[in-house]
Amino acid sequence: MSESKSSKSSSNLNPSPTLQCKDLHEYLKSRSPQFLETLYNYPTICLAVYRELPELARHFVIRLLFVEQPVPQAVVASWVSQAYSKEQNKACEALSELSVWQEAPIPGGLPGWILAQSFKKNLKVALLGGGRPWSMSSSLEPDGKARDIAFLDAYALERWECVLHYMVGSQQTEGISADAVRILLHAGLMTRDAEDGSAVITRAGFQFLLLSTAKQVWLFLQHYLHTAEKRSLSAAECLAFLYQLSFSTLGKDYSTEGLSNNMLVFLQHLREFGLVYQRKRKAGRFYPTRLALNIACVRGGAAPLEPTGGSKHGHILLETNYRVYAYTDSTLQIALLGLFTQLLYRFPNLVVGVLTRESVRQALRGGITAAQLIHYLEQHAHPQMLKSETGGIRSSSMLPPTVVDQIKLWESERNRFTYTEGVVYNQFLSQTDFVVLRDYARAQNVLTWQNERTRTMVVTRAGHDDVKKFWKRYSKNS
Repeated sequence: MSESKSSKSSSNLNPSPTLQCKDLHEYLKSRSPQFLETLYNYPTICLAVYRELPELARHFVIRLLFVEQPVPQAVVASWVSQAYSKEQNKACEALSELSVWQEAPIPGGLPGWILAQSFKKNLKVALLGGGRPWSMSSSLEPDGKARDIAFLDAYALERWECVLHYMVGSQQTEGISADAVRILLHAGLMTRDAEDGSAVITRAGFQFLLLSTAKQVWLFLQHYLHTAEKRSLSAAECLAFLYQLSFSTLGKDYSTEGLSNNMLVFLQHLREFGLVYQRKRKAGRFYPTRLALNIACVRGGAAPLEPTGGSKHGHILLETNYRVYAYTDSTLQIALLGLFTQLLYRFPNLVVGVLTRESVRQALRGGITAAQLIHYLEQHAHPQMLKSETGGIRSSSMLPPTVVDQIKLWESERNRFTYTEGVVYNQFLSQTDFVVLRDYARAQNVLTWQNERTRTMVVTRAGHDDVKKFWKRYSKNS
């Protein structure tokens, strides 16, 4: 019997969406334990991590918060009934992955759990008070040129849309910093054209444009933190400052007096991206914007507050004849519509387009999925869409069911083949050997394909090692 790889990497054969917007927990799980240990020296991060833990995990943390010695793992397990064992496993896994607690032996050699010392200490500070005051909480004289919330929303929207305009190739790209362009390239949202060296949008970039503003900003900042060391900045210190801003008050000014030189540099970068407003670089105060406050709202349960002052939500009407009417004068919103519609007319406050097979397939080729496209149309649907009749057809979407189904059908046209990386087993010496190994692979749920006449079978790449070990044991005993 011989074996060989049956296919190349599936990413080369069947390109699929690769953009992942990790929440705080997913981001921290990808970092080293040393990074987490440094991060837990900041009370704001400890509070943010605690708030996003599963409910059962939060329960464990509170019960262990004031215990100074390891608690037997059997005792912790007894806190939850057997009916909720899955939730318990998920809670324990989350606490271990984030290094919130650690295994520690207790007298007698039994395994136990104990909270990480730095996490325990600083979570107490966040929940009960104490510790050092925020560096930016110094008292300030009343601002003679105070900015209201409407101004801050408009400013944040203008600065952030500058980045998005650059991505869609709009003419309104004045003011984008070279640092922002480098981050877009590092994140794979844009790439350099091979011919003229200009920055062009990638498949991941197309998907990025359809995300909510809060997720866009958080994904952008994740890649900023990955390159923080190149700017001589501490990624842990920057992340802690970001979450400190997320707990601030919208419309209130804060002092720069206690900030280190590195944090002053970081503050200027946040100013460029629209997360804070500062009248001038040497001003002793700054205002966090709604984009900064939304950092803590990326996880699914929280509803981020979108900036006002730009194009309003609920501006798209979709009809059963595939016509799209968008009540907007924003060039960015028009450029986004142009990604998947054929634009027909443009008026001062209205754009008319149509969803065609070619326009949708062009978006699909760019990496946008049908689910993302439908979600975008639902997210920006006009309130009038809620009142529309669907002819008695029940649908979970407010969009016309015929249009939703057709978009999914256009996507399925391109997904007629599914490529799976695997290993081929063939040239068996006897039919018995083939049947035994095939049945074992089938029982392990790793069999992809088999042909009994030619004594050939394909198993998944993940199950190859297990099947190979079984074959060696079987060959030795037979």
